[in-house]
Amino acid sequence: MKRCTFILALIISFTVVKSQAQPKFPGNFIGHWYGKLNWYSYGAANPRIVDMELHIQPSRDSIDQYIWHIIYGKPSEDSRPYLLKAIDTAKGHWVIDEVNGIRLDQYWKGGKLAGAFTVSGNTIVNSYWMENDELHLEFFSYPVKAITTSGNGTEESPKVDSYHIRSYQQAVLKKK
Repeated sequence: MKRCTFILALIISFTVVKSQAQPKFPGNFIGHWYGKLNWYSYGAANPRIVDMELHIQPSRDSIDQYIWHIIYGKPSEDSRPYLLKAIDTAKGHWVIDEVNGIRLDQYWKGGKLAGAFTVSGNTIVNSYWMENDELHLEFFSYPVKAITTSGNGTEESPKVDSYHIRSYQQAVLKKK
């Protein structure tokens, strides 16, 4: 009996630790986040460092809709008041609505909110995730046109396109 009780206690404690390790989205992301964005551009020796804020708050207008307000520098310099909307939470499908006709599909997978979109000939891949009570984000940007294609076009060696990573943005934001 003692052994069964010990095993049950071990399973329960593992389940509690496991459930605490996986952040809830968007619940754990709600808040006013701030920090520095490091922007690495091709050819630059050092990153450009920019103050950044991300405000995520429930919308007063509807359920499963959130304010997603990004600020680069000062609010008067670059303020982007977007909306985060649930499309199908069971499948992890969300959209960032720029409220100007542009909607960026995002997916909650593996503890990250991630998406990819193409604008003006550049594809941008983004990810947001929680780690140690901090909000991490990164963006990769690359041109739509491949810089090289390799492979023989066979089953053993299919054609593979490679892309030039033009820029990488990374930030770790803390809650205010």
